[in-house]
Amino acid sequence: MKSSLNKILIIGGEGYIGSVVVNYFLEKGLKVDSFDNLTYKNFNNVVTNNYNKNYKFIYGEMSEIDSLVKFKDYSHIILLAGLVGDPITKKYKDLSIKINENQISNIISKIKNINLNFIFSSTCSNYGLRDDLSPASESDKLKPLSTYAKSKVFIEKKILSLAEKSNFIPTIFRFSTAFGLSPRMRFDLTINQFTREIALDRKLKIYDKDTWRPYCHVRDFANILYQCVTIEDEKKIKFEVFNVGIDENNASKSEIINRISKLKKNIKIEISNESLDKRNYVVDFSKLKNVFSVEEFLSIEFGILEIFNMVSKNIFTDSETSEKYGNYMVSNIE
Repeated sequence: MKSSLNKILIIGGEGYIGSVVVNYFLEKGLKVDSFDNLTYKNFNNVVTNNYNKNYKFIYGEMSEIDSLVKFKDYSHIILLAGLVGDPITKKYKDLSIKINENQISNIISKIKNINLNFIFSSTCSNYGLRDDLSPASESDKLKPLSTYAKSKVFIEKKILSLAEKSNFIPTIFRFSTAFGLSPRMRFDLTINQFTREIALDRKLKIYDKDTWRPYCHVRDFANILYQCVTIEDEKKIKFEVFNVGIDENNASKSEIINRISKLKKNIKIEISNESLDKRNYVVDFSKLKNVFSVEEFLSIEFGILEIFNMVSKNIFTDSETSEKYGNYMVSNIE
């Protein structure tokens, strides 16, 4: 860690992941500037945090960020923003490349020669479709299937290419698929969606039921990011890539359904033979555990229970459907 931890800029700080990270950092007493375009008009979190002396909200588009903030004023920059997920990036491929490659590349070019820490949120989706279910390590071949994942790989390569010609300290986190409660809730994510539909006694159609991937609670995104910005030995994270998650949260869709079914009998499930998402991979987290603490990471069961209870209590209105949260996710991570 630098001699004085000054101020952190979180780009995409009001999204599904970002809002949890911002709140977590504020709980820990860190100074946070949150940059976001509030695509989904989620003003509540901004208004609430505005009373915290360590919080500042900056409204703007990522394309204009270098005219709205002074990068050199920050000790750490965390980039969570982007156009998120396979369906939307496939539908708007040109826009996806503009945001997820060109605009992020522009930010990197502006900060690469500044003495600061940069954390890039990548994804385990980069592993795509593996030949077997042996756990994928950070050194394994990447096989991105979607435009979204291909852009993540593009940025990863750009960052790593700067190892001998830059002054910043970058870290790349390949996050598992997120789940759990957030001030800016999403229900287009597997565990969140499955749990909500079953809690509401709706019929759930399952595609690619036997495909595997890892899952990570949003609180643990914040946990690992906090550990990264407060680490004392920066050599352990400089130009390093980490898979983020825990072994126990590698699961197939069928397993997730089985775990949710323990909370509700006679669930309505339709198994489709149609394939919509061929991604299939299990991930190894040994490298993460060698540098960071993951003992308190939350289980899939924990996330299922908290969402099930909140939905059962009508905390989320019926208008808050997957469709509302499943499209233009500028501020969020997959």
